[in-house]
Amino acid sequence: MDIQALNEEYRNKTPQEIIAKALELADGEIIVSTNFRPLEAVILHMCTTLKPDMTTIWADSGYMMEETYRFAEKAIQSLKLNIKVYNPLMTAARRDAIYGAVPGLESEEEVEAFSEMVKLEPFRRALDETKPKVWFTSLRKEQNAFRDTLDVFVKDGNGPLKVNPVFYWSEAQMEEYISQHNLPDEKIYFDPTKINEKRECGLHKPSFSK
Repeated sequence: MDIQALNEEYRNKTPQEIIAKALELADGEIIVSTNFRPLEAVILHMCTTLKPDMTTIWADSGYMMEETYRFAEKAIQSLKLNIKVYNPLMTAARRDAIYGAVPGLESEEEVEAFSEMVKLEPFRRALDETKPKVWFTSLRKEQNAFRDTLDVFVKDGNGPLKVNPVFYWSEAQMEEYISQHNLPDEKIYFDPTKINEKRECGLHKPSFSK
């Protein structure tokens, strides 16, 4: 598979055309991942419109805000998601009792250990169990410096073909799609494994899915 050629051909295509091409290339399980952050209903609606039974993967850390959990439930019901939820092996209450409060950016090492325990390990388990050939995400170029280095189609080692259909979309385009299709959304959001939007938790780094 020539990833560079794919990106050159599909860079200016619509997200729907990109998804359709990825479905054509797929030979096995297909997933779309979500953390139910703001505007996530866009990719979930696009993917399930073209493939209603697509598996949706959610690595629920157990540390999300109440608003996120309510939004997740609304999206699951309204979009009829075929969802598989993966939780940490240790409950939030048990982790807090043993390791203390959720770490801040004072210690990068502690944040990385926290992320591994509550997000990366559950998602790695999800990939091991579902063994997807194609993995759809809602990554966008404008989100941070790391994502700016990616593209629509990404292949890391022996990992699945990662497809980012809305990679070149702006936030305004995402908002317009939400409004046009009357999709649920929630702006109140905080991911303790990232602390801020400029930081990556590690899920989309090349080393994760190799």
